[in-house]
Amino acid sequence: MRTTAELQAWSDSCRKQDRSIAMVPTMGALHEGHLSLVDAAKAKADAIVVSIFVNPTQFGPGEDFDAYPRTEASDLAKLEGHGVEVVFAPNAAQMYPDGFATSISVGGPSMGLETDFRPHFFAGVATVVAKLLLAARPHYAFFGEKDYQQLLVVRRMTRDLNIGTEIVGNPTVREADGLALSSRNAYLDADARQKAARLPAVLKHVIVSLEAGAPTETALADGRAALERNGFDVDYLSLCDAETLGAPIPGHSRRLLVAARLGSTRLIDNMPVAAGA
Repeated sequence: MRTTAELQAWSDSCRKQDRSIAMVPTMGALHEGHLSLVDAAKAKADAIVVSIFVNPTQFGPGEDFDAYPRTEASDLAKLEGHGVEVVFAPNAAQMYPDGFATSISVGGPSMGLETDFRPHFFAGVATVVAKLLLAARPHYAFFGEKDYQQLLVVRRMTRDLNIGTEIVGNPTVREADGLALSSRNAYLDADARQKAARLPAVLKHVIVSLEAGAPTETALADGRAALERNGFDVDYLSLCDAETLGAPIPGHSRRLLVAARLGSTRLIDNMPVAAGA
């Protein structure tokens, strides 16, 4: 499908047949992480739609919009192999027609972290996800926990706007050496790819320190230094409350989040941390 009118008609047909709908929004360049979302969606709903759209409004000046991998033919083959019923693959003019003048701003979990380095990002994400959900009217939408802040932002946005879709987070899928699967991993050359495995390893080391009672500032400083020794340029390494991404609250679960660059490739990751005292 290429148009929102087609997607809306399909959704209306499913609902008239009392078929539950699950959506998996993607930007394409599909890997096993995306396909795990598809499989989780199939286990939850009767009808599945996957969107493929490289959303220009979430890229800022100098970011990798033009270089972002676009592999529609192989993406469609992978989705067919996983039994996906419908793929929605619009172009930019379909999503943002002439005169488009609306943007959604989400506070709460969008504050800090990614916003400190990519201030445009979550307005672009929230706007395009809202458009997708309003067109498809899915009962469920599936997002990976690798983009943890994004997951919480989308969850907040759908609640605040009464969109009615349940946002389901799925665990991060990783390579054998621990690196989180990402379409941007394709940018890494052999040397950088080997170094990239240090990112999840350092996160695990920091978590061990935190859960053993090390002061937060010390554990985070040691983690940042370890990443820098391995060639990373660190944007942030932060310990946050797992539900709000605000400051950790005693007795609440926590999340350790990182964004760091290897050369021109920016990697993000996160892991859960047990509740602190």
